[in-house]
Amino acid sequence: MPGPTPSARPARAATATAAAALLTALAAASAQAATPVPSVTGPIASTAQSHPFGGAAHTLRPQDLAKLGYVEEEYLISGQANVYEWPAPGPAVVRTADAPYTTRVLVRRPISPKKFSGNVIVEPLNPSNLFDLNIGWGLSGEHFVRNGDVWVGVTVKPVSVVALKNFDPVRYGALNFANPLPLDDPRNCATVPADSSRTTENGLAWDIISQTGAWLKSQDNSNPLRAAAGFQLKHLIGFGYSQTGGYLYNYINGIHPRETARNGGRPLYDAYIVAVAGGAFAGLYPINQCNPAPPVPDPRRQFNNVGVPIIHIMSQSDYLTGIASRRPDSDAPGDQFRHYEAAGMGHATPDELYSAAKPEDIVKAGRNVPPMSCNEGPRSRFPSSIHFNAVFQNMDLWLRRGLPPPKAEPITVAEGKPVLDVFGNVTGGLRSPYVDVPTSTWNGASTGASFCFIAGHEIPFDEARLNQLYTSHGDYVNQVKGSVNRLVRDRFLTPADGLKLQREAAQSQIP
Repeated sequence: MPGPTPSARPARAATATAAAALLTALAAASAQAATPVPSVTGPIASTAQSHPFGGAAHTLRPQDLAKLGYVEEEYLISGQANVYEWPAPGPAVVRTADAPYTTRVLVRRPISPKKFSGNVIVEPLNPSNLFDLNIGWGLSGEHFVRNGDVWVGVTVKPVSVVALKNFDPVRYGALNFANPLPLDDPRNCATVPADSSRTTENGLAWDIISQTGAWLKSQDNSNPLRAAAGFQLKHLIGFGYSQTGGYLYNYINGIHPRETARNGGRPLYDAYIVAVAGGAFAGLYPINQCNPAPPVPDPRRQFNNVGVPIIHIMSQSDYLTGIASRRPDSDAPGDQFRHYEAAGMGHATPDELYSAAKPEDIVKAGRNVPPMSCNEGPRSRFPSSIHFNAVFQNMDLWLRRGLPPPKAEPITVAEGKPVLDVFGNVTGGLRSPYVDVPTSTWNGASTGASFCFIAGHEIPFDEARLNQLYTSHGDYVNQVKGSVNRLVRDRFLTPADGLKLQREAAQSQIP
């Protein structure tokens, strides 16, 4: 067969060159599209002179993780984050691109990969007290260890960085949330929130959350959970509590769809647990520190068709203010959703302070130590962990086996007020022996300093009332056992927590 004519050869060569160039461009675009993996320093050594702020061995109730088969590692991660605008429902749009940042990440993981469940819980650390709180670990750390889960806490707000630098200016000197806009740029607004500064930018949080997830899912040598280290990450779960629960509203509705699209339709986070934030109660935050948060009833304050499972839980302290967060449960593909309201549970718990940095470290960070008590007495001892442990268990089953979580009615409300039982406890909602076999009235609000208004407290029944309710100690214990068995059967309690509650009842002096 004769070859091409001389005039055809250049045309074909040009076509081949153009095709090669197109393939190269597409490959480059594809590489750029994926969520970038940040650069990582660490793990940073913990010594007698320097330790992680909020590290497990340096909390109000210290933990020896090694005895639990766990290890704690702290890293610094650096990258470039966009600052976003969010003018309308849908994905956020870039306002200022590629602002450099450096933050810290705390990882608590099994020492042995064989104990790893495959679940990684990523928690933006709560900055409401102007320093990082390890709330997710404080509530459910025992459950994570029992299940073999990994917990990752990440600093996401400049005000927490100030505290970290006060605490240890050498260890945390590189942290950086600098505002990419100079002070004379009109887009750098003159008025920012009281806990913020014009020289830093709160809106870097969203890409930090994304890039933390991308790092944990990567095979980068800096990733302690990479396959080469023996770990097989199966599910990345975003968890936020209170202010950072509100951050997840922003992230899920404004950033999650962007990240899913840039990763070829694969979600970066496989599920979300959004806690004690919703409606008019911490239900959304400004996407950058110059823009207000969309008001209630903006559709961005709801979750619809996110594409991954979401469990949303409110407490007795906040469900009424956040009542606009209610929506029907769903098992529809692409709209898997559960909404819970926990009867008796307080918002600001003792556990979040037990698991926080020890008081002397908080003072060294230049912050006030939050009070454990309010005018009515100590913060509510209601064990919030029982409900969160069940939520994490049911999310695991949803992701791993496709088993939908149980459904629960919300707390009963009539004419804008809760419907109470004869003991003064709310009706409806997630139940427990504390409200179904009661020995106290549980309140969601208290009076006093700091966050007492959402700390809650209990009013124990007197002996006369206990004797009216329970004919003997055995009668009380049997009623608790009956309640526990029903709740474990229906997956509203984990078996481990069920045993703990039965043991607590047996060891009590009631009546």
